[in-house]
Amino acid sequence: MRVPLSWLREYVDLPATETGRDVQAKLVAVGLEVETVEQIGAGLKGPLVVGQVLTIEELEGFKKPIRFCTVDVGGANGTGEPQEIVCGARNFSVGDKVVVVLPGAVLPGDFAIAARKTYGKTSHGMICSTDELGMGDDGTHGIIVLPPEHEAGTDAIELLQLVDEVLDIAVTPDRGYCLSMRGVARETAIAYGLPLRDPALLDVPAPNAYGYPVKVADPIGCDKFTARTVVGLQPEARSPIWLQRRLQKAGMRPISLAVDITNYVMLELGQPLHAYDRTRVDGPIGVRRAQQGEKLTTLDGTVRVLDAEDLVITDNRGPIGLAGVMGGANTEIADIDGEHHSAEVVIEAAHFDAISIARTARRHKLSSEASKRFERGSDPQAAAAAAQRTVDLLVLLAGGTAEAGVTEVSAPSAPRTIAMPANHPDKVAGVEYGRETVVRRLQEVGCDVYGQDELIVTVPSWRPDLSEPNDLAEEVIRLEGYENLPSTLPTPPSGRGLTDRQRLYRRVGRALAGAGYVEALNYPFIGEAALDQLGLDAEDARRRTVKLVNPLSDEEPALRTTLLPGLLGALRRNDGRGSHDLALFETGLVFRPTGTETKAVRLPVDRRPTAEEIAGLDASLPRQPRRAAVVLAGAREQAGWWGKGRPADWADAIEAARTIAHEAGVEVTVRSDRHAPWHPGRCAALYVTVNGEETLFGHAGELHPRVVKDLHLPERTCAMEVELDVLEQAVDGVLQAPRISTFPVATQDVALIVAENVPAADVERALHEGAGELLESVRLFDVFTGEQIGAGRKSLAYALRFRAADRTLTVDEASAARDAAVALAAERTGAVLRGA
Repeated sequence: MRVPLSWLREYVDLPATETGRDVQAKLVAVGLEVETVEQIGAGLKGPLVVGQVLTIEELEGFKKPIRFCTVDVGGANGTGEPQEIVCGARNFSVGDKVVVVLPGAVLPGDFAIAARKTYGKTSHGMICSTDELGMGDDGTHGIIVLPPEHEAGTDAIELLQLVDEVLDIAVTPDRGYCLSMRGVARETAIAYGLPLRDPALLDVPAPNAYGYPVKVADPIGCDKFTARTVVGLQPEARSPIWLQRRLQKAGMRPISLAVDITNYVMLELGQPLHAYDRTRVDGPIGVRRAQQGEKLTTLDGTVRVLDAEDLVITDNRGPIGLAGVMGGANTEIADIDGEHHSAEVVIEAAHFDAISIARTARRHKLSSEASKRFERGSDPQAAAAAAQRTVDLLVLLAGGTAEAGVTEVSAPSAPRTIAMPANHPDKVAGVEYGRETVVRRLQEVGCDVYGQDELIVTVPSWRPDLSEPNDLAEEVIRLEGYENLPSTLPTPPSGRGLTDRQRLYRRVGRALAGAGYVEALNYPFIGEAALDQLGLDAEDARRRTVKLVNPLSDEEPALRTTLLPGLLGALRRNDGRGSHDLALFETGLVFRPTGTETKAVRLPVDRRPTAEEIAGLDASLPRQPRRAAVVLAGAREQAGWWGKGRPADWADAIEAARTIAHEAGVEVTVRSDRHAPWHPGRCAALYVTVNGEETLFGHAGELHPRVVKDLHLPERTCAMEVELDVLEQAVDGVLQAPRISTFPVATQDVALIVAENVPAADVERALHEGAGELLESVRLFDVFTGEQIGAGRKSLAYALRFRAADRTLTVDEASAARDAAVALAAERTGAVLRGA
């Protein structure tokens, strides 16, 4: 909401010395987000005056039309003689009043004006457009043509209100009343302790039976509809300068008088209005839900297919407007330059259901100034005053006549009341305000307050966000000043520091970063399309998601059940921007509903929740395991003088899991598996031992080619995802530091021939068990296939390291341990010692 300071002063008598920065500080103190204060006309210096065009000479022989003009600027030039000016614009004629900047002036942007020779003539100044004066868009982008009543030589800086300050306020959803000058003026008056001149306090005639007929078929969607009629509008009437300038400063473009007035009143009172050309409305105006598939051409020229949930304005022909969002083209009030001039208008001022308008605007991807106000909650009691204000301005500025008929259709309603202990704000803030302060502050925001220890508060109609005692407490606290709340930090128990879980999570992140991975943090939202692209079966547990009531995006309405979509999206974006060698990781929560969740309870704010209340809150949450995932593409090792380098492959993804497990002192068992979204022949299931049993820890490998194609990923993209909560359970006591032996190691190499389908991990496990306690480590260092081995077979070469804790091993001891390892591998996997 853009708030011109000069306009704000009409409703609050601010001290003359107060600047926009001063007002910004006051409004920020009461809780409004004033983002910027724009200095309009900063650096502008006259003389800038009204001039009357006396003559126009068309200059020939140039690539574009050029005109040499003489302009009467009164005595502003010191001589009274006509001013000679060269101008290329075509939208003015002899006799028109224009805005002239004379030599010596400075326009916005530090543009100094001086006499200069151009096109064979000397131009003593310039005839100005709105763009050159920084006035904003007026729809013409041409020379400013003023009404004829302004005398030549009049100061145009004051006439056009070119110097002002504009506060740009980011209105939060709960402060919809501040999308109006009335609402911001109320907050300003409270902040300064000054009285408010409420522009909505107007004498409004009572409804009668002579007004324009209106039929409301959906009183829930529209609980109030006011209609007024004005006839005899002068077709030539234009918006006065003051009205156009206020709209421009507020960020709106002047269109025509009737439309400008409805926009002006909307900005002033916060009540959206719509003006219909009465001659183009067929029969009574109605309000109903649309029929599925009905069509409406809105003012932007778009044909919209309506939904059964859309609220529409109708006449006998069907829909003529999308209620609360945008009017229809078939009843449009035409511009003065159009073929049709509207002399009779029907003014609509209605109150629509906020949720219905918000859903319609989102459904049609059509956000308008009206919908922004309705979906945040407009004041239903302001509709009649807004209609009256519009009628008054049309009569005053367009020479119209207000018909006596007043239509008002309203559903029965009662003021909202809230019961609240007088000391409730004290308990919430931890500050003793006292009853008098609480009552005074609530009355300042428009509430009626009765009672002593127990207050009965009647909420004003323009504050739909006030619905419970905590909302009232917030009003008291913000007006008393958040900066005045004492800062009391809790005293934590000494000597605890990070938990074992927190230390493990940090070690995992550092280990992955040390292995060359870059952390990428992603939003925890997901949609069905992402799960489809991963190729998940319909029964896959990852398809059971927690849906958000109000998602940020309709395409991602649920909480993630896996980290991979976010990471793969980050990989795709970086690859598309030229970074092709990528290794990314993320640790974070995923959300897995169990189906046993209970309905959440609202916790109190005036005391610490009990253990039972916290347990009830926990029971309403889905299971939220913490996971770690990596994705890789491109080169894992760069080429250079040291070698050729190599691309990332499935083994790197598995090694990332081992890196994570190593931080917990846990061994990982690797087995082949088939699990989306990985390639069925290059997918590994990862296991760790929990309480003596192998437990699935996660998966790693190369992604399925179909997934790579659907997600537009680089070829042979690899990924790994593991559950850190399972890893934590696998930790056996305190992590032990490695023991450095004083005795030498004995190394024995063995090459075993096995069937091609025998996993190397099974052979390695048998070697471990067979070698016994003397085996320190086993490492696969070569895999060979070929004619020497035979078809369907492979050779696995392992390096076995033996060491005793209390002595140097003999050759016979090391050889015996090796032979025992080979014997058990032969028994379990059919391995044959190569060369035997």
